[in-house]
Amino acid sequence: MHCKKILNIALSLTGIFQLVLFVGLRGLSLTAPLELLTVLAQVGTWHCRRGLRDAGSSLCRTEGVRALWKGNLTACLRLCPYSALQLAASRRLVTLFMDELGHISHWRAIMAGSLAGMVATTVTYPSDVVKTRLIVQNRLEPSYQGILHAFDKIYHQEGLRALYRGVSPAILGAVPFSAGSFFVYTSLDTIWQEPIVRFTPLQNFVNGCVAAAVAQTLSFPFETVKRKMQAQSPWLPHYGGVDVHFTGMADCFRQTVKHKGVLGLWRGLTPSLLKIVPYFGVMFSTFEFCKRVCLYRNGYIQSPLNYKLTPGVDQSLHPQELRELKLLRRENFKPRKSALEN
Repeated sequence: MHCKKILNIALSLTGIFQLVLFVGLRGLSLTAPLELLTVLAQVGTWHCRRGLRDAGSSLCRTEGVRALWKGNLTACLRLCPYSALQLAASRRLVTLFMDELGHISHWRAIMAGSLAGMVATTVTYPSDVVKTRLIVQNRLEPSYQGILHAFDKIYHQEGLRALYRGVSPAILGAVPFSAGSFFVYTSLDTIWQEPIVRFTPLQNFVNGCVAAAVAQTLSFPFETVKRKMQAQSPWLPHYGGVDVHFTGMADCFRQTVKHKGVLGLWRGLTPSLLKIVPYFGVMFSTFEFCKRVCLYRNGYIQSPLNYKLTPGVDQSLHPQELRELKLLRRENFKPRKSALEN
């Protein structure tokens, strides 16, 4: 019975992961031009000197329409290992952060998710560097012929440390991202004036959008510095097209503020929000719906369309297992006749 329960849960989680991965791959491909404009604005290449409105058109004129999807294949290939590592680390950390009764607070849950994101980011970070390099290069006169060539060339020309250049602001950016997410999620019941468990799919979509907008805005300066550090290289034409020159993370913050102003740290935020806000809204609402289906299949709720708990039910078991357990309990706890009655 327990093996059957574990198998059902594993299949449900696998289905959720596959669905979320499918949605993520489609979302990355559809929003790839917005990601490209964000990276170009953060790095400060010549395409964005007249603003983001003309950046896309100038890029298409010089490199063709296909240039809008530069680096998208790298992002898609990175999504699967990143998601798998994040999910595995998150489940492990949530278990560690639980108390003796198996409860976990919102803050600890968000911290577990943030730490899991740090783990996944660190392990898959070289692919993010390669994606940035492929985006900033000229497609007609490329420095890298593809993903594997970029890995090999960066490693042999600049060393292993170049593949992790900018990882510090990427990790530090998780702190304001977590703070923004925590602020939103702890305020949801107050905003909607009802318990979180009663939220509709539309409310979950809005919640994901708001959380992503707040968290991304707070962490965007670290994202900007990360992109500049990834792109800058003496082996690339015009030093990778970066609009400021620096020697490290702190100097990158200083030089950006000095030459571009404080708002220069948020340059490219608009296309980033246009990409990430609906993306997280769809991901969050899809995850919440799949979670309800998963819980329903394991006897936790009466319907996958609500969170209403089934009274008096062991909610970790499958409905068929619950019926078997009830029959077993009835047999074990039937009143026995005493010796005097016999």
